[in-house]
Amino acid sequence: MLAPAPGSATGVGSAPGVDVREALRVVLGELPGLPHLPELPARGPGADMVGRAVGLLSGLHGDVQPAGWRLVDLPGRDERRAVSWLGEDLDAAEELAEGVEGPFKVQACGPLTLAASLELPRGGRALADPGARRDLAASLAEGLAAHVAEARRRLPSAQVVLQLDEPALTAVLDGRIPTASGLGRLAALERGEAVQALRAVVDAAGVPVVVHSCAPRVDVGVLRDAGAAAVSLDAALLTERDEEPVGEALEAGLLLFLGLVPSTDPPASRPLSSPAATVEPARRLWHRLGLAPEHLASSVVVTPACGLAGASPAYFRRALALARAGGRVLSDDPEG
Repeated sequence: MLAPAPGSATGVGSAPGVDVREALRVVLGELPGLPHLPELPARGPGADMVGRAVGLLSGLHGDVQPAGWRLVDLPGRDERRAVSWLGEDLDAAEELAEGVEGPFKVQACGPLTLAASLELPRGGRALADPGARRDLAASLAEGLAAHVAEARRRLPSAQVVLQLDEPALTAVLDGRIPTASGLGRLAALERGEAVQALRAVVDAAGVPVVVHSCAPRVDVGVLRDAGAAAVSLDAALLTERDEEPVGEALEAGLLLFLGLVPSTDPPASRPLSSPAATVEPARRLWHRLGLAPEHLASSVVVTPACGLAGASPAYFRRALALARAGGRVLSDDPEG
């Protein structure tokens, strides 16, 4: 069960820069309630979302080709680099987060977005091949189970939480993923298969799983059926049609990680909002859903809208500090 302290905040995952220890020090300092392992895509291929997932696959391999990551027969330089960086990140966590006793989040690309992003050895997206989809989901599930077990071994006092990043979820279900040529679109994935792929990873992880998507019109019902403990959404993209499934998920006991803090530096002419103004959309959503205000802080975790890889180092720290301050506001004054 995932039950962070009321008023908690966390990051989505990515951070600017190439120094994982410096990024993790910022995270641990600003997000004591629910810290996470930073991801640093600025390091290059292998540190990106898809590359990190390739480094976690069990029995499958990938390498960077001109069109992006492609499945290959044998591990190459790019995959070895991904594995090395992930090991370095876990070393940093073991060193700096040794005393964490509450939840500690690690992130990985989910099976649907991974299938939509990887090319098959002979070309074409893995998403287009039913066998490749099944093999990828099984491989990722096994690899993530090992990754979570390693994180738990290195942080024995923490409750490890896994976040699956699924930015392509809506496009996969709607049939909007382009073919490799870009001239067509792949057929929509059946909802049942999407649930099955996600559940395979959720069940194998053996820890609470958060599913994050910064896309509009996320099918929260799919994430519920897959066994997620929480859903992570961008508050600015929620519309009236999203509110009923979000409310049903909350009433079913899922947590809502709500993206309320801008993920890039604001223009100089428009300074950051106060913590109270930042979390006002969460209060309004809660009111429209007709939920008890006293449960707001224990049901909503404040986050940036998306990853912070595109932010400046100074704003990275400010954004996490604002998320933490916003969480305190929800705890101290849920009704505003």
